[in-house]
Parts: sequence; structure tokens; C-alpha cells
Amino acid sequence: MCILLQKEISLKMKASITILIFAGFVIFTNLCAQDTFSIVAADSTTREVGSAGASCVDLFSAGFADPSFLGQLLPDTGAINTQADYTPANQNNARTRMRAGDTPMEVIDWLVNNDAGDNSSSRQYGVVGFTGTNVSAAGFTGSNCINYKNHITGSINGIYYAIQGNILLGQQILDSMEFNFRNAEGDLACRLMAALQGANVVGADTRCTPDGTSSLFAFLKVAQPTDAYGSPSFNISLRTRDNTNIEPIDSLQTIFDAQHSCMITGIQGVLKPSSLQIYPNPAKDEITIKADPSLIGSQYIISDSSGKDLIIGTITDEKKRIDIQKFAPGLYVLRIGQKHKVSFIKN
Repeated sequence: MCILLQKEISLKMKASITILIFAGFVIFTNLCAQDTFSIVAADSTTREVGSAGASCVDLFSAGFADPSFLGQLLPDTGAINTQADYTPANQNNARTRMRAGDTPMEVIDWLVNNDAGDNSSSRQYGVVGFTGTNVSAAGFTGSNCINYKNHITGSINGIYYAIQGNILLGQQILDSMEFNFRNAEGDLACRLMAALQGANVVGADTRCTPDGTSSLFAFLKVAQPTDAYGSPSFNISLRTRDNTNIEPIDSLQTIFDAQHSCMITGIQGVLKPSSLQIYPNPAKDEITIKADPSLIGSQYIISDSSGKDLIIGTITDEKKRIDIQKFAPGLYVLRIGQKHKVSFIKN
């Protein structure tokens, strides 16, 4: 499915758009939807299924009222995200195959072999699902999806997930989403929101770099096993317009916090996940650790993505600065004890 977008000459040129330039004129271009980073997950204990994602597509111009269109939730059955040259027929076929009893990998195999547009190389999928009491996750990234592209699958405490993205800043976006998802406290919705925050980086979808945001729309939805199809118990989303410089993931977080609680029990009482923050993120030369006063005096450790400890120190005040000029570009993790972890990216 291709989306018709109106673009003025003064606006940025986005990936996958061919623009004919005539000074002072408004032109129209066809953009094939390349929905960029997303996650699906299924909890084997609660039987919840969820989907979340974001992309640098102006859905107002595209005429899409529902930002969560790329995610399908089948209560007590599974979840499917179809993206990168999004085609509704493929999404509908995926739903049919899952309802017929196919495993997530079987769903993807069928889609690749029976692509509605005979072009599976341009598609990207993330699928999780229940087959009886078994749960599994599968992903697919076509060779002709726009770089940077990749997907990750895994599980944590009986929760299975698939994370996928294209037109990305790099692998660090997917790694950061996975880290946040695996280390978040709270239920499935809390983990999905944390995963999106892992991609809350300027240019996570590289088309949005000139906007100073990660994306232009974001969504998150979770279905309970008793929910009716199409009516998930938890469903939040928002759209922003091109060139408004509004970060949709931050806006989604505000909506999330007003409707859902992810309170956790920390080392010294009840703390919110926001009790430990790092900024700027991504960073170049220096980071500042902003910590809850109850964490002052605690030891902190900064490790690289392989788990190697690089810096060990003590939180001496609520805002502690750390020089990271010698760090190589990539994903890093700050942790305090077992309860407090946050990731950051070094550019």
C-alpha cells in the first residue's frame, strides 16, 4: 500500500521518496509505508499479547486515523506486526494463518511464500503466539528493506518478543529497545513502553533527524485473553505532524503515565522507573546521571553491550557528570544494584 504525501520544497527529502524539484511549487509524491521500529510480545503467564511501534510518517497527510494500524492483536492467540512496504492483504493473511493454528514461524514462512504483491523481499514481520501451552516468537526482514534493517527475537521470564526495524540509525536502536524491554519492571504494557523509550533517540528513524525527533507517530496496545478482537483493554496512540518538533514517544509516555502505573519496589522503598535517568541520550562527550535522592551513596557501574564493566563509581549527588569521550560508539548500560538499570547510546 502506498501513501500519498504532500511535500513542500522547503521540507526535508525522506528516504524512499523521489522528489521533482520546482522552486516555489507544492508537489505530491508517493511514499510506500516503511513503518520503522516496533515490538510484539506475548506473556505465557497472563496470556496477554501486545504491540507497540513508531515511525517517521506523517499520518495526517497520509490520511491514517489509527496509528496502530500495523499491529494485529488476537486475544489469547498472538500478535502480528507487518511493516516495511506495508500491505493490508499480507496482514490479513497473517491473521488467518494464526487463527488456523500456525506457529509464528509458520505464519512468516507462509507469508514469504505467498506474498500478496509477490515481493516478500521488501517486507518485515514480527510475530508472537500461543500454540496450546507453548509460546514462541519469530521475525523476518526482507533483503530489500531500507537500511539499517534487522530484527531480534527472544524471551524473558516466560514473555516472548520480536523487535524489528528498518531505516534505522543503527543496530543500537534495536539493542536499546531489547535492553529496556528485558529490564523493565511491571506488566507487559510497562515493558512495551520501556522498549519504545529505548528508541527515543533523535533520528532513530533516520528520516526524522531534521525534525529533531525519533519518529512522527507512536502506539502501544495490550489485549487480555478475554478481550474481543479489535477491542484491546489498553490502547494508546498519537500522531504528530511533520516539522512540529514534538517527540511522539515522550507524548505517548505522558498518556501512558496518566492511564497506567509501573510502580516498583526498589532497594529503599517504592520508586518509579524514572528514579534513575541519563541525559543527553544519545551523548557524545559527557553524560549526566540524574538520581533519586535515596540513591545517593550507592555504587554505580557502567558496562558495554558485552557486559564488560568500564567505570565503577559512587553517586555523590542528584546530578553526577561522567566523561565518556573515550567510549567507542554504541550501547552502554548503567546499573545500581539489581533493581536500577538504564541504557544510553554513545555517538
